[in-house]
Amino acid sequence: MTDRIRWGILSTGSIAATFAEDLRLLPDAELAAVGSRSTESAERFAAAHGAARAHGSWRALVEDPDVDAIYIATPHSAHYEAALLALQAGKATLCEKPFTLAVAETEALIEAARAGGVFLMEAMWMRCIPAIRRMAELVRDGAIGEPVSVHADFGMQGPFPETSRLRDRRLGGGALYDVGIYPVTFAHLFLGAPAAVSAWARMSAGGVDENTGMLFGYDGGGVAALTCSLLGDTPRRGAVTGTLGRLEVERDFFHPTGFTLWRDGEASVFELPYEGRGYQFEAAEVHRCLREGLLESPLVPLDETLGILRVLAEVSGIIGLDYSS
Repeated sequence: MTDRIRWGILSTGSIAATFAEDLRLLPDAELAAVGSRSTESAERFAAAHGAARAHGSWRALVEDPDVDAIYIATPHSAHYEAALLALQAGKATLCEKPFTLAVAETEALIEAARAGGVFLMEAMWMRCIPAIRRMAELVRDGAIGEPVSVHADFGMQGPFPETSRLRDRRLGGGALYDVGIYPVTFAHLFLGAPAAVSAWARMSAGGVDENTGMLFGYDGGGVAALTCSLLGDTPRRGAVTGTLGRLEVERDFFHPTGFTLWRDGEASVFELPYEGRGYQFEAAEVHRCLREGLLESPLVPLDETLGILRVLAEVSGIIGLDYSS
């Protein structure tokens, strides 16, 4: 491994731009190349974000010998094709969430990575944010006792036109897989996999969920109440309640700069600010794993990524969200 991890970004949309800008915050990161199905788009992105090379195809990017790791930033529906291409080229791969839109595709990616001895990780940046990591540590250390409930919501202010990617079923649109994955992951982080899943949704004319509620039950008696929406800007709060106290994030629980620990009616405020949007932390985790010779991240384990997608698939079945046709 070189002194600097040389990144290639596959796709040139807004999330790719955010990742590129946050990558500047890591002194051991280099934006070596960008790849797109359009040479012109790749060249514009390279010029805007300082990439050394622009490739007019995904294959050219993943076969670039001066790239160590690939960040997949395509729409959801293209994750499987792009990630498999990167893995087959032997490149460490960080793939945006949701990993894929089908459990079988995620299983295939994990199998390909493990069989080929190639690093693979879901770009679930929330799990890498310092405040979320500190919350997880406190729960593991028993700061709130036994976790018994999780509440989380993520709604975005609409209306979004039917032409928006968020409403396009062919691109994996809908609230559940775009923003609902955050409350589901938040619950999974503190309560694990649910034993029972209930859900309800308002579906759009185009066949994607616009407003979704989920209630999960757990073998230990815990519960999670979660919502996601494309219709309105919800509080975006997250809370984990235990037998001895609770942890609360008042806004944007998925990338907080702090949180509050409540015990015995007293509040302890934790402040963990950071620069940028927070995408640098997932990249830093890739760097750490590669330097330590790890093929999977213990912070974002592949088995948990798969488990969460299985929960999303169960919710999809209940509400009638179908990406298969």
